[in-house]
Amino acid sequence: MMPPEQDTTAAAPTTPTSHPHPDVLIHAVPSATDTFSILRHSLFPLTLKFEDVSYTIKTHSTKTSGCLWRNHSQPNTTRTILNGVSGVVRPGELLAMLGTSGSGKTTLLTALAARLPGKISGAVTFNDKPFSSSIKRKIGFVSQDDVLYPHLTVLETLTYAAMLRLPKELSQDDKVAQAEIIIAELGLTRCRNSIIGGGLLRGISGGERKRVSIGHEMIVNPSLLFLDEPTSGLDSTTAQRIVATLRGLARGGRTLVMTIHQPSSRLYRMFDKVLVLSDGCPIYSGDAGLVMGYFESIGYVPPFNLMNPADFLLDLANGIAPDSAREDQVDHFHGGLDTQDDQNSIKHSLIALFRKNIYPEIKAEILAKTKISTVDSRMDSPQGRENQWTTSWWEQFRILLKRGLRERRHESYSGLRIFQVMSVSFLSGLLWWHSDPSHIQDQVGLIFFFSIFWGFFPLFNAIFAFPMERPMLNKERSSGMYRLSSYYMARTAGDLPMELVLPTIFVTVTYWMGGLKPSLLPFLLTLLSVLLNVLVSQGLGLALGAILMEVKQATTLASVTMLVFLLAGGYYIQHIPPFISWLKYASFSHYCYRVLVGIQYNVNEVYPCGFGVQRYCKVGDFPAVKCLGIGNPWGDVAALVLMLVGYRVLAFLALKMGQPH
Repeated sequence: MMPPEQDTTAAAPTTPTSHPHPDVLIHAVPSATDTFSILRHSLFPLTLKFEDVSYTIKTHSTKTSGCLWRNHSQPNTTRTILNGVSGVVRPGELLAMLGTSGSGKTTLLTALAARLPGKISGAVTFNDKPFSSSIKRKIGFVSQDDVLYPHLTVLETLTYAAMLRLPKELSQDDKVAQAEIIIAELGLTRCRNSIIGGGLLRGISGGERKRVSIGHEMIVNPSLLFLDEPTSGLDSTTAQRIVATLRGLARGGRTLVMTIHQPSSRLYRMFDKVLVLSDGCPIYSGDAGLVMGYFESIGYVPPFNLMNPADFLLDLANGIAPDSAREDQVDHFHGGLDTQDDQNSIKHSLIALFRKNIYPEIKAEILAKTKISTVDSRMDSPQGRENQWTTSWWEQFRILLKRGLRERRHESYSGLRIFQVMSVSFLSGLLWWHSDPSHIQDQVGLIFFFSIFWGFFPLFNAIFAFPMERPMLNKERSSGMYRLSSYYMARTAGDLPMELVLPTIFVTVTYWMGGLKPSLLPFLLTLLSVLLNVLVSQGLGLALGAILMEVKQATTLASVTMLVFLLAGGYYIQHIPPFISWLKYASFSHYCYRVLVGIQYNVNEVYPCGFGVQRYCKVGDFPAVKCLGIGNPWGDVAALVLMLVGYRVLAFLALKMGQPH
C-alpha cells in the first residue's frame, strides 16, 4: 500500500473568479495552468443546456398481507425519477448537483451524458445542438466507482488510454508524453510505477485512484466533463485536492458537471453553480454565491451560526426548514400535521417557488442562442464526422491485446494453475502407467478422460472472461474508445497462449506415460484433436458468460451442460434410449471422444482376447468401440469446427446485444 497522501496543494481561492465569456472560443495553449495542450487541436467550448428533463421507470407493485408477501396481478406503475429539471452550464464553470440520497443526482448526470438507458423527456443540447458522435468524443465521464484494471500501473493505465483515444495524427511519442503530462498535472508522479490495486490487492490510495480515473478521461482533453461523486469515500483534505484540481480544469475552458453528496464549506465555495434536487425536482438552479440570498428572500433564513451552506440546502431538500421560515410559505407549517406531512408541504412549496421565481430566468437563458465560431462548427462538418474511430481496427486490436496480456499475466501464468494441470497429468499418467494394448477398456477410459477434462477446464476458465470485465467494457465502449470486434478478438486471442500450452504439456506427459500408440503421427493427431476440443470448450464458456453476464448463473448452467455432455459422451452409456439419443450430437465431448478413439484404433485391428488360450478378436467388435461407430473421423472434425465457429459467433452477438446504446 502506498503511504498516505501528503496534500501540498494550497486551497483554491474563495474569492470570485471571472469566467470566460461563453461566446469566446478558448484555445488550449501551453500555459502553467493548462498543460494538457500537448494535443495539437483547439479546445472547443461546449455550453450545456437542459430544459424540463424528466425520466420515469416502470415498477411492478406487490401487495402485502401481514408478514407474508402475496403477489397479486397488478398493472405496472410508473415512478418519476426526474421531473422538470433545467439548467445551463457554460465553459469555465463548475456545476455541483446537490441532493439527498435517491434524489436523482446520478440519474440526471447519466442522462445529460447520454448514457442513460431508455428515453428521457425534455431537451439536452450542446451548443444548441443535439447529442452526436462528434460531441461524444468531446465528453468525458468519471463514474463513482473507479473502474480500472488492478494489475496495471498508473503509467500503463494512462498510456494505453492515450494509445486508444488520441487521434492517429499524433505519434506514439506524443501520446506517451500526453500521459506523462497528465500524471504530473494530477500529482501522480510518485506513484506512476505503482499498480492500481483493488479488493485484496494492495495498490495506490483512494485519492490517487480517483485522480487516475479523472486522468483517464482527461487524456482526450474533453470540453465537457461529468463526474459522479468524485469525493466519495475520501478524507476532507484529499477531497479538497480533487475539487481544486477540477476547478483548475474548469478554469482552463472546460465545462464541468459533478454530483456531490455532502460537501464541506470549503468545497462549496469552489462551486460556480449549484443545482439542488428534492425527490427528482429542482428547488434551486443557478449561481452558488446567490443561493442563500434567494432562500432568504422567500422566507427560509438560515440560522445565524450556520457555517456550511450545503447543510442548509440538504435540510431544505429533505423538507426541513429553519424555525425562522415564514408560516405563510407552507400551510399549517407549525400546525398539527405530522412530520412527514410537514416535510412534503415544504418540498412542494420550494418546488412551486422555483417554478415561479427561477425557472423563467433559466428558460430565457436556454432560449438565448449560443454563438458558434467557425472553428467550433468544424465538429459537425462532414470532415469532422467522417471517421467515428480515432485509431484503425488493427491498431485497436494490437493495443488491446498487449494491454490484456499485461493485465492477465498473473492469471495466465499462475503457479497454482500450472500446478493443477501438471499434477493431474502426472497422476493420470501413473494410473494408466504403460497400460497393455490388449486392455482396450482401460485405454478407452484414458481417451475419454482426455476429452472430458479438456472440456471442463477451459469452459470454466472462459466463463469468467466477460462478466469480470463487464464494467470496464461498458465504460470504455460508452466513451467510444474502440470497436467491439477489436476488443473481442484481442480478448480471445490473449487467452490462447496458456489455453494451448497447458493441454500440450498435459497430452505430452500423459500420452507417453499411459501407454497409448508409441508413434509420432498418432500422438500429433491426438494433440491436435485435444487442442480443437479446448477451443470449442472455450468458445462455449465465452458464449455462456456473454449471454448471462453473471458468474454464478453461468457457472451453474455450465455445470449442468457439462454433466449432460459427460453422460451422453458415449462412454458411460453405450445404448442410449432413442427418444433422448439426440443429446450426444450436441456434445462436443462426444465428437472429440470418437476422433481420439479413431486415432488409436482401426476397426480391422486385432488384439489378444483369450484367457490362457491364444485367441484374437477384432477391435471393431469391442463393445466400447463398436457402439461409437468410428468410421467417419472427418465428419466429427467438421462438427467440432462448426461448433468452434458457432459458439464464438454466438458469444460476440450476445456481447454486442448486451452493450449500452
